[in-house]
Amino acid sequence: MNQLNCLPQDAIFWGHDILPTAVASLDQHGIRRPLTFTVEPLRDFHAQHLQAHVKGGLGVFTDLPPHAPDVGVRRALEACLHAGADSIIALGGGSVIDAAKAVSHLHHQETGRHLAIAALPTTFSGSEFSHYFGITETTGPQTFKRSYAVRETVPKVVALDPKLLLNTPRELLLSSAIKGIDHAVEGMRQVTIDHPHAILAAAGVERFLAVLEKWPQQLDTQRALRERHVTTDDLLQLQLAAWQSYFFPASVIYGLSHRIGHILGGTFGLPHSITSCITLAPVLRACAESYGDKLQIFCRGRATSNAAALLADRISNAVEHLGLPHRLRSVDFDRAQLPRVAALLQQNYANEVGDLGDGNGATLNGFLESLW
Repeated sequence: MNQLNCLPQDAIFWGHDILPTAVASLDQHGIRRPLTFTVEPLRDFHAQHLQAHVKGGLGVFTDLPPHAPDVGVRRALEACLHAGADSIIALGGGSVIDAAKAVSHLHHQETGRHLAIAALPTTFSGSEFSHYFGITETTGPQTFKRSYAVRETVPKVVALDPKLLLNTPRELLLSSAIKGIDHAVEGMRQVTIDHPHAILAAAGVERFLAVLEKWPQQLDTQRALRERHVTTDDLLQLQLAAWQSYFFPASVIYGLSHRIGHILGGTFGLPHSITSCITLAPVLRACAESYGDKLQIFCRGRATSNAAALLADRISNAVEHLGLPHRLRSVDFDRAQLPRVAALLQQNYANEVGDLGDGNGATLNGFLESLW
């Protein structure tokens, strides 16, 4: 039986220079007495572009480490409780938005009430459209990023404005686009090609790659704009691509690329989006027998007997064109830790490892070696 599960989001705003109007209307969607979560490099952006338009704002909280470690989430929760916040404005990438969702969840556990979230994303990771988040556990025998899915934590309001992207470091911005493609492609594991996810995801991937394949090498975003290699409309197209690629997250279950990324990020500290640059194309090739036939929808109408390989080649070519890391050795990952990665995958994500096929334990070890 096909099924479409929808999340309780109130409004998505998008367009050029829409931030002031969108932020000023947040109270109409239950974003009242908000505490803003962000990172220190975005504090000036908040002061210049948002602060004057936030109604009843309670200040800014920036102590938000990557991968939402449990101690950081607890500090953020205490800040909300101390301020008497009724909601959160999350200005930043996936780690900031994940932290907001985690705090909303823990706030409900302590008070019986979730904190409504408005998301102003500065990357293309897509966290703003989902109810998924991770909390990295730091007190056990080993650091591990635990995944959660809580419908009530999905941001009620999202605003997409190219202005949000202008200060995002180049590698983070572009690697997050590959993470966006990861959502679209791995979302095909358990849906059919006529599912709404498939139709929108195919449009999202094409929109992503159309911009990424023309993106100038080595130039940061502001210089690329000044020299007219890209336009602010290209940035908006990437924002819309992230949305299309992650339009129905409650209807899909992601795969091995995501799970390897959670371990490389939560346990070993690699930037979350960078992991998709390393894992996505190889995972598609390795798991082609499991669901690769459904990837035909991403091949722009070209009939092919190996859609997984064709799509993987296009993704890997884009990663290399953009100068993003595509091997574990290029991010100084210790090869001796690969057996530990394999053990964590088999312990926590057996179904996703199963996409590798029969004898997947031995296959997994060889596959991880190939990533290094």
